[in-house]
Amino acid sequence: MSALSYEAVIFDLDGTLTDSAPGILSSLRQALEAKQLALPEDEIVRDIFLGPPIITGLQNHYGMDRTQALETLALFRARYHELGHLENSVFPGIRGLLESLSSRGVFLAVATGKPQDATEIVLQALDLRRFFDAVSGPVEGDDPLIDKATLIQRVLPQGKAAVMVGDRQTDITGARALGIPAIGVTYGYGSHGELKEALPDAIASCPEDLFSLLGVEKPAPKGYFISFEGNDGAGKSTQARYLAQRLVRLGYPVHLTREPGSTQVGEQIREILLSNANAEMSPVTEALLYAAARAQHVREVIRPALAAGQIVISDRYVDSSIAYQGAGRQLEMEAVREMNAPAIDGLMPSATVFLSISPEEAQKRQHAREKDRLELAGEAFHKRVNGAYQALIASEPDRFLVIKAAGHKQDTADLVFRSVMKRLKRDGVA
Repeated sequence: MSALSYEAVIFDLDGTLTDSAPGILSSLRQALEAKQLALPEDEIVRDIFLGPPIITGLQNHYGMDRTQALETLALFRARYHELGHLENSVFPGIRGLLESLSSRGVFLAVATGKPQDATEIVLQALDLRRFFDAVSGPVEGDDPLIDKATLIQRVLPQGKAAVMVGDRQTDITGARALGIPAIGVTYGYGSHGELKEALPDAIASCPEDLFSLLGVEKPAPKGYFISFEGNDGAGKSTQARYLAQRLVRLGYPVHLTREPGSTQVGEQIREILLSNANAEMSPVTEALLYAAARAQHVREVIRPALAAGQIVISDRYVDSSIAYQGAGRQLEMEAVREMNAPAIDGLMPSATVFLSISPEEAQKRQHAREKDRLELAGEAFHKRVNGAYQALIASEPDRFLVIKAAGHKQDTADLVFRSVMKRLKRDGVA
């Protein structure tokens, strides 16, 4: 295990820990439109507003006086507090870095030009606040142009070898003013030239570089397999996509996949299976084709992604075959399970999200789109499928996360997210 280079690490927020540009710029655009002004072109907007205090950009670029700039800043903050902070994501690799530093007992802090109350909201929303011992940002009564050195000073621990990590020149000069080393990061909003001019002690081109620069090792890969199941019309594809997006936003490595499909072989099999032109396909043929697609999926996609430490989210897996072909097509659930044994090669999900809706609600949702060959099966078929799912849930209650999915899709997404995060934390992944 490598020796720690520092006992305390102070991070900037925007452009260092998180990609906040979408939320900042959308909130700023709305504030400027209220003043009948337009946001600058993409080439210069980052230099003006991402990093330096927004009030400085308003005064320098638009020629606003202090009163006008403060009015516009208030409009920006109102929108940012309501929606902008949600348009923010953790840079890939940062969560693992914070976990490694925290597990080694390193003092962690944030020093940012973003108001402290907004910073706390962002850190909580992105599930990062638990890593930090202290947070510093402008508070009520501070000068809007407060310098970075003052913000760093507020969280600088006494008697610990500390370093500042940031993406803008002010982060480097602020650290220099306090006599502590600084690492510049070029994956954020500052240019390599800007950072080099400030003379940092080191430059990181990606979050992965920070592991060696800060003297910690990368955490061991934590692959985790989640499947989505449910009757046709339950909204599995939508909810799997929503979950993947939210986990990516939090900085987790995610691989979203589906069955049948997600490989060249699997997609070709999918066309055959779902085509209404193949209405005469025998149940055994159908079951074997699903198993064949799954065998390729496991070996080409799922296992490699898990080995790389990704959270794999699959829209359907072997439970679908057991329910649809085993019960729905009446091939017997255990027979289909055995048929799929060589396909899955012992690989089962750590968690399965089951979206539960009534047959009536499922039918209503399916009326809005063209049905595939399986969806066209009769009511008795789908009742058998639902019964099989209930039997599977009863046999493995710990694996299944049953979510009532009859409500609005965003409400369902919130339920899924909370349930999955609870499971990830229980299993040591989050």
